[in-house]
Amino acid sequence: MRLFDLTGRVALVTGGNGGIGLGMAKGLAAAGASVMIAGRNSTKNAGAVRVLTELGARASSIEVDLTRESDCRRMAAETVERLGGLQILVNNAGTNIRKRPEEYTLEDWRTVIDTNLTSAFIASQAAFPEMVHAGFGKIINIGSMMSLFGGVAHAAYGASKGGIVQFTKSLAVSWAKQNIQVNAVLPGWIDTELTRRARIELEGLHERVLARTPANRWGEPADFAGIAVFLASSASDFVTGTAIPVDGGYSSSG
Repeated sequence: MRLFDLTGRVALVTGGNGGIGLGMAKGLAAAGASVMIAGRNSTKNAGAVRVLTELGARASSIEVDLTRESDCRRMAAETVERLGGLQILVNNAGTNIRKRPEEYTLEDWRTVIDTNLTSAFIASQAAFPEMVHAGFGKIINIGSMMSLFGGVAHAAYGASKGGIVQFTKSLAVSWAKQNIQVNAVLPGWIDTELTRRARIELEGLHERVLARTPANRWGEPADFAGIAVFLASSASDFVTGTAIPVDGGYSSSG
């Protein structure tokens, strides 16, 4: 369907060199978008570009520290220079430091907040003029189940991801007149490098997740291809300010 066709559009995916970010990037590429992968690890970035080019996509990558304003500005500028524009931004970069609240250092707190929340603000600001120039834009912010629930070892992470939802709503309202739609995706328990580590650190996590998830499985990065295409395409032109769980029913189950 043409509603979902991304041919001629350029997407910038932060943290797009693995996990959910790469799953979204692959979906965007398959729908016709050119894709810029942004991340700290140049080796992983290059691997992601190879995957996308094998799908027939036009792709490039850039090594950046998304907590630095200058890097985010450079990232947006190079996306336009290399790929010819910037109409889609996926703010996916994220990290977590699992500690009880009383054990956090201020440096721990700032690392999580800056990586997960502040980077989304800076990147969105950097992309805004390019979207205005294009006449439209799509921003997809990645939240979490911790946008909805609390966790013993997730004070900083939960604060950052709760902030993502409110940030999404504010951007949606602020930039609607510029024809920019801004939405959030809230992943449930997804099989990624981060959650594999969590399963080692948190005894019984795997069993608890399966018990509560009606789909009776962990999610896969590929489960995010479709929602990425929908929110990046003309199919979602009247959808903005939402936070959509992609969790196999986890957040709906008691």
